[in-house]
Amino acid sequence: MESPSRMKIPHLVIVRAPGLLPMLYTLRELGEELGIPDSTLRDWLVAGAPHQRDSRDHLWVNGESFAAWVKAQQKPRTHRKLTAGEGYCMHCNQITQLQSPEVRHIKGKLIHIRGKCPQCGHIINRGDRYDRTTELS
Repeated sequence: MESPSRMKIPHLVIVRAPGLLPMLYTLRELGEELGIPDSTLRDWLVAGAPHQRDSRDHLWVNGESFAAWVKAQQKPRTHRKLTAGEGYCMHCNQITQLQSPEVRHIKGKLIHIRGKCPQCGHIINRGDRYDRTTELS
């Protein structure tokens, strides 16, 4: 099981959760809205999803606070544009400086850059626009 601080949430739930209303849902209603089983919701409640119990010990989940909890479970996005001479190595799963990059003109402003990864030696292919590319080293 994942750590209590961060759960793996299915994409369908991430997409549907912002549409929850600011009202109290039962687990069955919430499961129907999000398209997931009640047992999964119970696991998430144990892991820290916001909920409350009434005097008869029934579970209630506020739609807005649950949607905020789902959003907090997502990994923060760390996107950045590649600079000239950089490529993404699919073997190392990281951005690296290309070794001995070769630039070929394709059509119009499109170019093809091919180089090697300095860590693993695999070939990295990258498409780019000519006007953004500066001199590759």
